[in-house]
Amino acid sequence: MSPAEPPAHPGAFRRALGSELRLVYGRRRNQVLLVVLGAGAMLLGIAVKASSPHTGQGPQFLDRVAGNGMFLVFGALVVMLPVFLPLVVAVVAGDSLSGEASSGTLRYLLTVPVGRTRLLVMKWLAALLFATSAVFTIAIVALITGAVLFPFGRVTLLSGSTVSLADGLLRSAGIAGYVAISLVGLVTIGLAFSTLTEVPVAAMALTLGFVIVAAVLDTVPQVAWLHPYLLDEHWLDFGELLRAAPRAGPLLAGIWVQVSYTVVAGAVAWARFGSADITV
Repeated sequence: MSPAEPPAHPGAFRRALGSELRLVYGRRRNQVLLVVLGAGAMLLGIAVKASSPHTGQGPQFLDRVAGNGMFLVFGALVVMLPVFLPLVVAVVAGDSLSGEASSGTLRYLLTVPVGRTRLLVMKWLAALLFATSAVFTIAIVALITGAVLFPFGRVTLLSGSTVSLADGLLRSAGIAGYVAISLVGLVTIGLAFSTLTEVPVAAMALTLGFVIVAAVLDTVPQVAWLHPYLLDEHWLDFGELLRAAPRAGPLLAGIWVQVSYTVVAGAVAWARFGSADITV
């Protein structure tokens, strides 16, 4: 049975979350991850510029970058989403609790009057905010790079209609937001794995391995019935936001998948962490 939660102290959770965010964003490793993601988006734009006017090949949206630099945002997210962003999530979420257990600071954290459940929520929020920061780092750097290297103005949507620059920027923000939502399930899975081991590398490997297994299963036609329920099945459905009349179905399906994984993995994390005997 999990120990009773201590009474909530006014402001204790907010202060503890602020401290956790300073810890997460202050780690040199995490700062390097953000720099690498931004540099990757910039190098992608330079590579497209160097290869212009040869278009029509490569990842989705990159063939449109030469005509409008805003498409570099979408192309960069397509390139980064399958591997690089999951790697960032695996490192941050997988280390969230197992890192504390490994270094011997977890027991000290539990003396702070926020309780185990609130501590778990705090760790989840910090990892989720960092994952969101990673997505918007890519989007912002790609947007600036696209504006500098390519024509930048009204956006021709996938459906053929043209919208204003302001509308295009709003859609870019919406796409980055959808990608961030698409990582919520993985953040929670990483947190769940982090409660199962005191070895951070193991939690990180399990989290990234989960994505790899889902990607492999997505290519196997014999399990096509499983595809709609895979974690990464709807990750690239943000292309709907580049249509004149986006279909809500695929976007809502993607959000529902993330909610489902979050509920299940969150329950596992809560059950494990709430009853774990913290000895270090």
